[in-house]
Amino acid sequence: MPAQTAAPAPARGGRVSRLSQLTVPSMPQSVASTAAKSSFSQAPSHALVPPPPIAVKKDPKLANNWKAKSAAELTDAEVIAMPDTEYMNEKQMAFFRLKLVELKRGILENAGETTEHLREDTVVVPDPADRATIEEEHALELRTRDRERKLLKKIEQSIQRIDAGDYGYCDETGEPIGVGRLLARPTATLSLEAQQRRELKQKMFGD
Repeated sequence: MPAQTAAPAPARGGRVSRLSQLTVPSMPQSVASTAAKSSFSQAPSHALVPPPPIAVKKDPKLANNWKAKSAAELTDAEVIAMPDTEYMNEKQMAFFRLKLVELKRGILENAGETTEHLREDTVVVPDPADRATIEEEHALELRTRDRERKLLKKIEQSIQRIDAGDYGYCDETGEPIGVGRLLARPTATLSLEAQQRRELKQKMFGD
């Protein structure tokens, strides 16, 4: 005797759900399980893994140029080409000190220009739209100067690290930060790997 199929259970209010009336082709349990595992395995489980560091290309032809030049005459490419055994020697330290001093000078000049702009724009403007535009420009400029003020503090700390002979080495691991990273961010105090670990931890657990 053929088995009787149970009628769909009525939805709330006594009405049969339209969804329950639709017939969906059944999928064997093993196929469904395999499909679920496949879709799960394709998920980007490596999304939180930081990307590998990019190697800095060195030009062998420039490897010895630093011996005949002063720190002020060296280019970024010549500093990158220096042998690893000369990492953070006196000339490299002097080179990065000059970069930091120049960066500091530029920030101080920008701060002076901001003061002049604010002093010049103190005249009352009758048009409300013009006043709003000027106030927005002032707010943006002040936010930029605030970020530069924080950077200025890091620059001064980096110069102190150079004077103490600690510049160029990771605060967490003690390993070399790398010339390429320091050229991109002269105030860096962490190696790329340590920085990525810290950012990953902040994403997972918050500040």
